Amino acid sequence: MHIVVCIKQVPDSAQIRVHPVTNTIMRQGVPTIINPYDLFALEEALRLRDKMGGKVTVLTMGPPMADESLRKALGLGADAAVLLTDRFFAGSDTLATSYALAAGIRKIGEEEPVDIVFTGKQTIDGDTAQVGPGIAKRLGLNQLTYVAAIRSLDLENRSIVVERRAEGGVQVLSTGLPCLITMLEGTNTLRRGAMDDMFRASRATIATWSAQQAGVDDIALCGLRGSPTVVKKVFAPQPRKEKAKMVETAGKSDAEIAQATLDTLFSANPKLETDLRKLAAAS
Repeated sequence: MHIVVCIKQVPDSAQIRVHPVTNTIMRQGVPTIINPYDLFALEEALRLRDKMGGKVTVLTMGPPMADESLRKALGLGADAAVLLTDRFFAGSDTLATSYALAAGIRKIGEEEPVDIVFTGKQTIDGDTAQVGPGIAKRLGLNQLTYVAAIRSLDLENRSIVVERRAEGGVQVLSTGLPCLITMLEGTNTLRRGAMDDMFRASRATIATWSAQQAGVDDIALCGLRGSPTVVKKVFAPQPRKEKAKMVETAGKSDAEIAQATLDTLFSANPKLETDLRKLAAAS
């Protein structure tokens, strides 16, 4: 079994600031980390490999410094790593990113067929959740998004059963391999890397591919030229001016506390009370 995990090196969102005048993100001095959602995908891939056997290859697209994230993934137990880096990839939006990553996965699969592709549900810098499905579409893979757990994997019959989080609850889905899975956060606990894996990661040679080496057919579909998305403005949200209102609860029963809370809420939002009364009357 061969699993490819797509990860992304992102700025630590807890330390990002927005320039008060230009409204642009200030990246200077901001450390980079592996996208946290991708770590859940990596851990799930490693668990499957430990249980079923096989190989886990980690793939990312980014500047040369992104090999730091790949080495961390190797230190956690991944078997191989590939970095797609080329000036033609600069400025890629989700459409161009999925195109480049799909080309990289296709190239990896030429040496050893890929059974499962894992990604995190989204990235903390873009929050679009579009790259995983975009890769699946380009490669013609069955896609399972927002997966909370993998129930079973049958390599002989080439099938997998997962639990998918949905608005109405949890869906249990079965599909054939190969497939692409985007993992939800909190689905597992990331392991601590073994000392042997950490030493191996420090000595490992990261496979570094240009656009041509990755098998990208059309450079015009990469980077800024292949990115129709336009960011019009980046800004920091303004703090709210209104202050929180206190509801006294000392010496009051639960019913009195509930009524006092509703009175405070409705006094600040008269339309809300009217709408709720209409809904109650209609039902």
